[in-house]
Amino acid sequence: MDLQHWLGRATHAIQDWADTFGAYQPHPSLQVDDDRFAAAFEEFTGRLKDNYPFFHPHYAGQMLKPPHPAAVVGYLAAMLINPNNHALDGGPATAAMEREAVAQLAAMFGYDTHLGHLTTSGTIANLEALFVARELHPGRGVAHSADAHYTHGRMCHVLDMTSHPVRTDSRGRMDLDALEDLLCTGAVGTVVLTTGTTGLGAVDPVHEVLPLAERYGVRIHVDAAYGGFFTLLAGADGPEALSPEPWRAVAQADSIVVDPHKHGLQPYGCGAVLFRDPEVGRFYLHDSPYTYFTSAELHLGEISLECSRAGASAAALWLTFQLLPPTRDGLGQVLAAGRRAALKWAEMIEASELLELYQQPQLDIVTYFPAVDPATLTGIDAASARILADGMANPDPVFLSTLKAGREAFAARHPKITADADGARILRSVLMKPESEHHVEHLHDRIERLAKTG
Repeated sequence: MDLQHWLGRATHAIQDWADTFGAYQPHPSLQVDDDRFAAAFEEFTGRLKDNYPFFHPHYAGQMLKPPHPAAVVGYLAAMLINPNNHALDGGPATAAMEREAVAQLAAMFGYDTHLGHLTTSGTIANLEALFVARELHPGRGVAHSADAHYTHGRMCHVLDMTSHPVRTDSRGRMDLDALEDLLCTGAVGTVVLTTGTTGLGAVDPVHEVLPLAERYGVRIHVDAAYGGFFTLLAGADGPEALSPEPWRAVAQADSIVVDPHKHGLQPYGCGAVLFRDPEVGRFYLHDSPYTYFTSAELHLGEISLECSRAGASAAALWLTFQLLPPTRDGLGQVLAAGRRAALKWAEMIEASELLELYQQPQLDIVTYFPAVDPATLTGIDAASARILADGMANPDPVFLSTLKAGREAFAARHPKITADADGARILRSVLMKPESEHHVEHLHDRIERLAKTG
């Protein structure tokens, strides 16, 4: 789609709507002449160049990519009105869009009933889920994988709850024996399972933890902030297919968090929290003397810890879902390309004499390290850091990221490497842009050459 064309159409559509309310004279305090704006805009666009090319398939570093043009157009159009989805009084149209888009997310995970809303981030979404967990199990803590996002330990501190990191296995998933040992103590009221850790893309065995949760009477919260949309590939045909068991079990979780601003093609920030039991809305109960007055319907602010929230985020997600819905034939095709790219690259790394695969990718994140002689953690760390820096500085740049892997984690995967340090940085590539599927050969070749020149 032609972004410039549709951005123009969006501004005209909003202006046509605004004109129906009658003409008025803008206040002179808001007027800025074109020459002043041109000078500021030139500096502004110049400063924006101090960014990495997140849009380009040669950028395979962090979890960053531009939003879909449909999301940009939807966001801009709604932003010109600037609705606030806290109350129906602040954004009736975008509140309806939010409900519809959130219902599509709930259906994607298999929820038959749900209560949920969009948030400004996965961090806030997880905070809300843990807040409800605290209200349901006061005085009991939260267990999460040692490789889970740091937000869980952080939000437990905010909520005055005890967090319990649980060791991981050789694939980066929560260790079930360690979890059961912890549950036996009665100290835990909620287990957080991650379907797509931000470091390795590891998927905790949700289907195997559910029986433990029932046995010990604990809640299950699934942090699917990064990997949630991969549920669309569960049981699919083709090499991109994922084992269906953990993903189908997510429908039995008490709460789920997912970030449309990652694999949902949205701009930052757009997270979402979903609860299977709508009755948990009672924990949000509050009143606002000046906002909830135009409708007896539920206002989204009545089921949210956040107050003001951009209606433009809901508009952008709703419009995107009209074109690329959260189904296997919609967004699933976008994720499938990144998943195939990761598997393809892993095969090339396994065949390489210059690079070694750290572990098999479970989603679209590839982790690997340069082969060094002698094979020591110190040598791997230094070589990884050099490749990262040289790759960005090269005339034909390639953009990667690094991940610190601890001594024990390394030993579980590569026992022949001499552990002469507490850990080592390895190379990490996130292939979340579908265009990566057609560029992995180039990335692999560039990184092999960088490894060879060390």
